[in-house]
Amino acid sequence: MEIKEAIKKAKLNDQKAFNYLLDTFWDDVYGFQLKRIENENDAEDITIQTFSKAFDKIETFDDNFQFKTWLITISKNIHIDLLRKEKNYISQRNFDDDEKTLQILDESPSAEDTLIIEQNLAKLLRDIKKLNPHYQEIINLRYFQELSYKEISKQLNEPMNNVKVKLLRAKKLLAEIIQKA
Repeated sequence: MEIKEAIKKAKLNDQKAFNYLLDTFWDDVYGFQLKRIENENDAEDITIQTFSKAFDKIETFDDNFQFKTWLITISKNIHIDLLRKEKNYISQRNFDDDEKTLQILDESPSAEDTLIIEQNLAKLLRDIKKLNPHYQEIINLRYFQELSYKEISKQLNEPMNNVKVKLLRAKKLLAEIIQKA
């Protein structure tokens, strides 16, 4: 299958075309992120988010551009968004006597915050139980047991690309369930 043909089929929701594109470009996007952030787990997470976003928006892809460049741009933007979220946890203040002090924001949750977190977690768990068992399992292994894709692949005795695609589908289905609620 050629890339242009795969993109056309992917725009028609052809799952084999999605898998082909994922297999073809995974190493490029993952390698790009690994060089940027030097953390395998974060690079994998951003790469999964990249393909998820790209496949959701594939109908907007312009054939006049390279698909790899489009994916890398999406990946770069996801990373920038994550960096922006992490920023501003520490603020620096100058005092009149030119002493610099770092003021670390108190992020410990209040009693109300803890209650809200527990309620949200309970709802999330109920939503996860609405998924098919194999999707429940892969979400559990990745996000609750915090296994790497390689570890999940070994535990499920499946190729790593299958694990990535299953996790991508599970996240999409879970997002749909959450939005309906």
